[in-house]
Amino acid sequence: MTPPDTRSEARPKRYPPPEFPPRRIPAFAKTPPAIFPPILGLLGLAIALQLALEALGFDRGLGDLLAGLAVALWAFAAFAYGAKAMRRPAVVIEDLRVLPGRSGLAAMTMGGMAAATLVAAYAQGPALALMTVALAGHAVLAVLLIRLLLTLPPVAREVNPTWHLSFVGFIVAAPTAVALGMEQVATVLFWLALPIAVLNWGLSALQFIRSVPPPPLRPLLAIHVAPAALLGSVAGLLGMVELAGAFIAMGTGLTLALVASWRWLAGTGITPLWGAFTFPLAALATTMLRAGDGWLWPGLGLTAIGLVAIPAILWWVLKRWPGGRLAAVTNAAEA
Repeated sequence: MTPPDTRSEARPKRYPPPEFPPRRIPAFAKTPPAIFPPILGLLGLAIALQLALEALGFDRGLGDLLAGLAVALWAFAAFAYGAKAMRRPAVVIEDLRVLPGRSGLAAMTMGGMAAATLVAAYAQGPALALMTVALAGHAVLAVLLIRLLLTLPPVAREVNPTWHLSFVGFIVAAPTAVALGMEQVATVLFWLALPIAVLNWGLSALQFIRSVPPPPLRPLLAIHVAPAALLGSVAGLLGMVELAGAFIAMGTGLTLALVASWRWLAGTGITPLWGAFTFPLAALATTMLRAGDGWLWPGLGLTAIGLVAIPAILWWVLKRWPGGRLAAVTNAAEA
């Protein structure tokens, strides 16, 4: 009996020849969600800068300028991703499958809520519309993520810091609601977000005890600061001063722990995930400035740090958007 011919099995796989001329990718078809976390950080920095200038007795014109730039940048980025999603809606689910996409999409709608806070000082009608659309979009993304998680294997459903963004991120709309005179809405958002944040902190602590996150994902741990800062900020706006102080202290403790572990936390060098450092920093600075008294000077210090760090990280991320480099390293889907 003659042995079977295995020569075909040994042949290398055939790949399609390169296209000539190269295929032209439609505009915004590869918009990476990773652009949104540092943009959210810039929006938060604008709020903190306005509060810092007011606290120091200076004109808030510089803060208003930064607010305008941040809102315009968020609007352009949201338009770019919207164009991508309109071209092929299933791309949203594909982006939700990876952590950079998951955190980026949540930051996109949270950015809409933060932008609404900035807009509320000038036009309450547009601010209300923007807050409503952002909340609705965030809810849709949360439902899509839950449906996706139920279809994934158990290892892919493990808790991670991005859950704060997807399921607690609604709290970003509460300051806008307060600015619009809708304290009841802000109260509902606060008490809905609080147990979810506490649950996620607890599950994350157990997860950390069982297994330390790999170096590339460690910057995401900074996200744990954001819910504490945001809950503290909203508690203060709603008159719950003692609870606000407790959350500010918690956020400060988490931040000090992260700073003490900086070499371990950021050992891989700067990556697109460094966007996770920006909005917690801005949120904690804002919360301290709103609390005032003994928290004023720490808040001013964090704002000063943010004025350097947040634009630097934002620029590092955004300059990799053209040409598809950012989309490639963050596994962003193409429409």
